[in-house]
Amino acid sequence: MEVIELDNAEFLSNVCQLINEGHTVSIRVKGYSMRPFIESDRDAVTLGAIKGDLKVGDVVLAEIRPDMYVLHRIDAIQGNHVRLRGDGNVGQTEQCGKEDVRAIALQIIRKGKTWNVTSRTWRLYSYLWVHLLPIRCYLLAIYRRVFISVK
Repeated sequence: MEVIELDNAEFLSNVCQLINEGHTVSIRVKGYSMRPFIESDRDAVTLGAIKGDLKVGDVVLAEIRPDMYVLHRIDAIQGNHVRLRGDGNVGQTEQCGKEDVRAIALQIIRKGKTWNVTSRTWRLYSYLWVHLLPIRCYLLAIYRRVFISVK
């Protein structure tokens, strides 16, 4: 069997093409910017086409620069301007236009359990986390100390 290696930009570009063709795609997450709800090398996300309006709190795949993609939560929308922030980021944000949002998360596969992002539980977690921004750095420090140091 031949192994093909793709860099992140090429891989995600192919993912976006499949989504544009009407498919949903599940990918394993790399990186820690969506911690604590989506953990690197453990969790996956199912992405699909955007249907309807984007909303604050949506987890999206966006191309913030040519060939530079992030999977982050929408923090604010003003006109065509979208501000993104990873759940694990306190101060850092990214900017893009609505047209640069390539896909939306439909499901999160966390520790083997599938969470529909429209479920009441996921929406409650998301709402609370977004509104806990002023104290998020303390909660993330506790999370890292308790859950990550145990590994």
